[in-house]
Amino acid sequence: MIFEGLPTTPRSEELIDKAFSRAARAGRAKQGLEAQQSMLQTASNILSDNLENVVTDWPDFDLVDPFYYELADVVLKNERSFGGREGEGGVDILRQSLSEVGWASRQVREIRDEYASKLRRTDPETARKHRKQAFARMADVVEEVEADLRRVGDARDALKTLPDIRPDEPTLVVAGYPNVGKSSFVNAVTRAKNEIAEYPFTTRGVQIGHFERDHIRYQIIDTPGLLDRPEAERNDIERQAVSALSHLADAVLFVVDASEACGYPLDAQLELRDAVAARFEGADVPVITVCNKSDRSTDVEADAYMSVAEGENVDGVLDLAIRAVGFEPDLPSRENR
Repeated sequence: MIFEGLPTTPRSEELIDKAFSRAARAGRAKQGLEAQQSMLQTASNILSDNLENVVTDWPDFDLVDPFYYELADVVLKNERSFGGREGEGGVDILRQSLSEVGWASRQVREIRDEYASKLRRTDPETARKHRKQAFARMADVVEEVEADLRRVGDARDALKTLPDIRPDEPTLVVAGYPNVGKSSFVNAVTRAKNEIAEYPFTTRGVQIGHFERDHIRYQIIDTPGLLDRPEAERNDIERQAVSALSHLADAVLFVVDASEACGYPLDAQLELRDAVAARFEGADVPVITVCNKSDRSTDVEADAYMSVAEGENVDGVLDLAIRAVGFEPDLPSRENR
């Protein structure tokens, strides 16, 4: 996952203390003018290099997969330090902070170059005064971006724990009202205890599983809190999360319960199905209607019928979903071997 390896972001006070303490040690190893020059160089290198690393450690969002871009956008917008900026996405705010940190890195280098020139043309005592002036100005620059460093650190903490959803794997998204059998189906076809990941925009956790067919690994995602209620009941963050999923899904499996044992009228379930289909239509993602609990009722027009509880036609539904995904691996041709 692209955000998993992001290093800890230093705070301004921590960075200043580190730079100046190491500069003091460097200065004690030398004497006179050379000591002041060494202190200036050491402190500036630590400050500018660490600030630059904060920026370069992040991926270029222009090259990030649209799914992860939009997912990052919604997660960051939900962070407290990113709030209060109407009309701006979380990624845009992060980019602004990264730009400010990059500016601070360049400013520190400019201050170093300015005072390095002064130190070459003076006596040790005057050089000491110039070096202290340089340190004060460098500290001011780093303190000026304290809020930006904190915001970048908050972004790192929020994004590094996102589950490993892979945009390059063929993906089936399972939707439908609660209690219609979505999670039971996911568990049945993956035959394993799936990863449960709690996204910041849903309180019940996103269920992620994997299965293989013809040596191809498929990703299957159940999204409680997102695709199990009407659009009007979702908040802005949840709507954007659904939009992110539209970049990821290769097909949507919409599960209905014609027996209404789930506690929701069939008409409401089909209305939600139509809304989900409309949401994914722009992404050219097929939506398959599957009637679960077919041992109780099949009184609905659907693409397939199954009973997960009775083990009836579960594999058939999975086959139908795989055909809808239509994934064709990019295999090397004989001519290219």
